[in-house]
Amino acid sequence: MTSTTAAAGPPSDERFNAYAAACAIVASMISIIFGYDTGVMSGAMIFIKEDLLINDTQVQVLAGILNICALVGSLMAGRISDYIGRRYTIVLASVIFLLGSILMGWSPDYAVLITGRCVAGIGVGFALLIAPVYSAEVSSAKSRGFLTSLPEWGIAIGILLGYISNVACAKLPLRLGWRLMLGVAAAPSLILAIGILKMPESPRWLISQGKLGEARKILLKVSNSLEEAEKRFLDIKIAAGIDENCKDEVVEVSKKESGGKGVWKELLLRPTPAVRRILVCAVGIHFFEHAVGIEAVVLYSPRIFKSAGVTDKHKLLLATVGVGLTKFAFIVLSTFLMDRVGRRRLLLTSFTGIIGALTLLGACLTIVERHHGEKILWALGLSIASTYAFVAFFNIGVAPVTWVYSSEILPLRLRAQGYSLGVAVNRLMNALISMTFISLYKAITIGGAFFLFAGVSLVGWVFVYALFPETKGRSLEEMEELFGGEARKSQGEAHV
Repeated sequence: MTSTTAAAGPPSDERFNAYAAACAIVASMISIIFGYDTGVMSGAMIFIKEDLLINDTQVQVLAGILNICALVGSLMAGRISDYIGRRYTIVLASVIFLLGSILMGWSPDYAVLITGRCVAGIGVGFALLIAPVYSAEVSSAKSRGFLTSLPEWGIAIGILLGYISNVACAKLPLRLGWRLMLGVAAAPSLILAIGILKMPESPRWLISQGKLGEARKILLKVSNSLEEAEKRFLDIKIAAGIDENCKDEVVEVSKKESGGKGVWKELLLRPTPAVRRILVCAVGIHFFEHAVGIEAVVLYSPRIFKSAGVTDKHKLLLATVGVGLTKFAFIVLSTFLMDRVGRRRLLLTSFTGIIGALTLLGACLTIVERHHGEKILWALGLSIASTYAFVAFFNIGVAPVTWVYSSEILPLRLRAQGYSLGVAVNRLMNALISMTFISLYKAITIGGAFFLFAGVSLVGWVFVYALFPETKGRSLEEMEELFGGEARKSQGEAHV
């Protein structure tokens, strides 16, 4: 009996599908490019300010303008991905990144640098929307949490590579160093634009376009069994409003529900109670992801460590590499917990840790600031440790779950454009923190800024506890029912 059981192995619907994983990994590579651009800018700004002789206001604009443009890009990407498909939208994002990287690497002055940053920002908006949506749509319910969080792996790897690039290029001539840091991202953008063409289109998008035969062939590849593929195929057809008994290879579908005004009307003007709650959760979690102040640490960690007492430029950059290593390690850990622990519990644990870490960081920085210029070693050590703790708790829950949760809860007919609203809010908050952090800490002290972020994090914890049902193990086609009829029951059963 023992040998028979061993030979049987796990049920087919619980095995990990390598082809679906490969699709998600390739799609997530665009996030590496975005993450690199974010991480490298934290160190590059030190050298850009020295070379181009710009002031703190211009530094803040340089840091945040990418996210303002990403907001525009994300709103465009929702409609575009509904028209040309998820795969070609990734190609378009890669090409836009390529152009932006070339401009930034060449930039002879601040105006060209800002232009390149804006172009790259449009690509960021496309990338942030399309990578998680594509990954969610090729994944089965059993592995969706893991595969949809892979774009966060990409961002973490990119940020770490950006920090390492800062250290590697810091000793190059001033005019060359920061331009090389920014321009090198052009190469992987070109490789990805070519490589993604070998990946299949999202089967859910194909069905929404009436291409049933092609979608079924892809579902057979990304599913672990014929039974699983047929069930997914049937569920998606029903969600797309196609007769479940239809056997045609290609059918006519109503375009008014796919990418048109009807989508915005159903999302914003006349949503059902379930859709309204889904939208509040999808947009709200994107708001809190950056309202907790993570971008202040990712972009301005050299300034934070300098305020804590680290003065040597090389040591500042090395301490910043620690931020990148911490982010990557805990993102990896979270992806293995996502489909085991569940989204809701990870979010609540993450917010709890963030509140504690930010409160400690605010207290330590306040103590250092009140001892004008005096180096207090214990406060310096605790400041660095609490910064790393903040990054760790953020990346074990809020960072990956934001993208997984918001990409999986929206109904198929509303997914691309509804998700674009969440990404737009995400980029708006990112830009707000990026472009105001220096002014904020000058106004209320750097310790006070982190106390403020801790207060916002507490509100985020309450928001998740009150509104978020568990979605682990649910198919994408079940979400509307979950938020409409089963949410309260599910929430009561969820472990906190």
